[in-house]
Amino acid sequence: MAKIIVVTSGKGGVGKTTTSAAFATGLALRGYQTVVIDFDVGLRNLDLVMGCERRVVYDFVNVINGEGSLNQALIKDRRVENLYVLPASQTRDKDALTLKGVARVLEALKKRFEYIVCDSPAGIEHGAIMAMYFADEALVVTNPEVSSVRDSDRIIGMLASKTRRAVQNMPPIKEYLLLTRYIDKRVDRGDMLSSKDVGEILAIPMLGIIPESPTVLQASNAGIPITLDNNSEAGVAYLEVVARFLGEEPPKRPKKSIFKWFSSTKN
Repeated sequence: MAKIIVVTSGKGGVGKTTTSAAFATGLALRGYQTVVIDFDVGLRNLDLVMGCERRVVYDFVNVINGEGSLNQALIKDRRVENLYVLPASQTRDKDALTLKGVARVLEALKKRFEYIVCDSPAGIEHGAIMAMYFADEALVVTNPEVSSVRDSDRIIGMLASKTRRAVQNMPPIKEYLLLTRYIDKRVDRGDMLSSKDVGEILAIPMLGIIPESPTVLQASNAGIPITLDNNSEAGVAYLEVVARFLGEEPPKRPKKSIFKWFSSTKN
């Protein structure tokens, strides 16, 4: 049965689109039929990170409005089998997303894909609500700084109250925490919150910690999901996140201090 996963966070710049691309690519690399949808109508960045911006002809809003078919809008990734992108419109406004229209597209996608990853826009407005409304599971992405954690706490509250599962008295969305842009030295100096602090404040299961790395920006600029870079510590960390999401414990590698707290919580 298909699962809808929203990648969300109240604050911009925390790595939602990078995470959406990396996570969807990781699932596809494991053999799952996967599609990643850009809900950031009016801005549209997922196609750049996925390296398919020149192939966008029809988009999510075109499909909702009946101006193009789903087959016309879906872009098949050229590097990874089983991976597709549904881009956002760059010329419309977020109000173009309607519950009825989004539901119709998601129902069609569920017939073809095992995982549907929804890349949420920043903030708590209409676009973010549309991205999370139909979710079964959520990756809450946050940086180790007070403002990011506070915004993520607000998003967790919305997942529990503003989604279809909440409205229809269904079992709650399964939430996971993903801590990005983590720098050990800054944590040691007290410039950043520790992973333990963030985990205690937000109180949802920690799926992984992604270290700050220049390879993330380099990959994004090149239009390559970071999970395709086997030499990137961040790329490896994202692959481990996918493994944990699938219920596996990744093979142990030499521990760096950013992983110490995460490892201790598993014991």
